[in-house]
Amino acid sequence: QVQLVESGGDLVQPGGSLRLSCAASGSIFSINDMGWYRQAPGKQRELVATITKRGTANYIDSVKGRFTISRDDAKNTVYLQMNSLKPEDTAVYYCNAELWNGLGYVRRYWGQGTQVTVSS
Repeated sequence: QVQLVESGGDLVQPGGSLRLSCAASGSIFSINDMGWYRQAPGKQRELVATITKRGTANYIDSVKGRFTISRDDAKNTVYLQMNSLKPEDTAVYYCNAELWNGLGYVRRYWGQGTQVTVSS
């Protein structure tokens, strides 16, 4: 019924930049909060950034000043602009959305993930 599809992951050198996109599709009435998580091999998934319906953004301390989350409600899409990338940013990045689906339920949905590798 609802799908989230991420794109933009790639291999990049330290100090480089990437922009991740996550588009929601399907039976969606409205989207509330959206966010990005990441999971490195052997580690737990961690929250990276969130953005509310009103546009209020929050970030994990390690990415503040480097990453920017934004959303385009006309496209049901959330973005993560990542600058000054470091090797420790290497992970699979997952998008997440809390939304009101077509059946009238508020649920959280996950994308399949996109790989970001920062290495020289």
